[in-house]
Amino acid sequence: MAVYTEVSDEALAAFLEAYDIGTALSFKGIAEGVENSNYLLITTAGQFVLTLYEKRVDPADLPYFLGLMRHLAANGLSCPVPVAGRDGALFRTLCGRPAAVATFLPGVWPRRVRNEHCAGVGAALAGLHHAGEGFALCRANALGPDGWRPLFERSAERADEVRAGLRDEIAEALDSILAAWPKGLPRGQIHADLFPDNVFFLGDRVSGLIDFYFACTDLYAYDVAVCLNAWCFEPDGSFNVTKARLLLRAYAAVRPLSEAERQALPVLCAGAALRFLLTRLYDWLNHPPGAFVTPKDPLEYARKLRFHRAVRSARDYGLD
Repeated sequence: MAVYTEVSDEALAAFLEAYDIGTALSFKGIAEGVENSNYLLITTAGQFVLTLYEKRVDPADLPYFLGLMRHLAANGLSCPVPVAGRDGALFRTLCGRPAAVATFLPGVWPRRVRNEHCAGVGAALAGLHHAGEGFALCRANALGPDGWRPLFERSAERADEVRAGLRDEIAEALDSILAAWPKGLPRGQIHADLFPDNVFFLGDRVSGLIDFYFACTDLYAYDVAVCLNAWCFEPDGSFNVTKARLLLRAYAAVRPLSEAERQALPVLCAGAALRFLLTRLYDWLNHPPGAFVTPKDPLEYARKLRFHRAVRSARDYGLD
């Protein structure tokens, strides 16, 4: 359940007075997502999503997140569009939380990833990278390579509670990946969290991308690596090279990967696996009793990390 802050009818009515989107007809919590409180809002003007940003989102980052979404939409990407109030502001306070209204995006995310989904997400990711060009703001990747060692240090002493030997395995992988991390690759605005539940489909066609609250300015090919991790492993842990080939070919048809990006793909994929292993490990070890959201298994990404570290070239991901 992703509603952490309850909103009364009176508070909602006062909040909507700052917008030109009519009056509320229906207001219901959305169970999807884990970071923020989300509501489906139906007004006399149409359907919207109201988001209250919880503790993990720094209000100082909201001009970047919301401005990026408007920029992407203006440049042809299908995504929710933040609605400005009458004063031009894209967010304001509701129930003690920063809050914003965005347009409603139709579609459903795939519970079972098929080959055609992977092709669709590859093309959509490349479209995002093109649409982000020219956006004036930048945001450092707080969960990029510079943040991995401090994040690991917060969990290292208890890592072996999850699995014996996990601490040493992560420490060795961290040193190796950081030593090989590429420099000088093309960079720009990336999503950094494009998992299946952040991509909506209507039938087999991508209808849009959502949840830009990990977006940042970083390597395009790292964003590709995140998607390979998120979309191309089967439930039994095996890597599906057919899905990877379809994703990469669809991406390259819109934005071709440079030779340097292709060569860096194994270490980028290992780094992406490490990033999600570390955040899942921290959440697993620091999960408060009675919390709404069940933490995700960090060992899923320990297995993915081992796979990527055994890869020797981009051919193992289906690239010619």
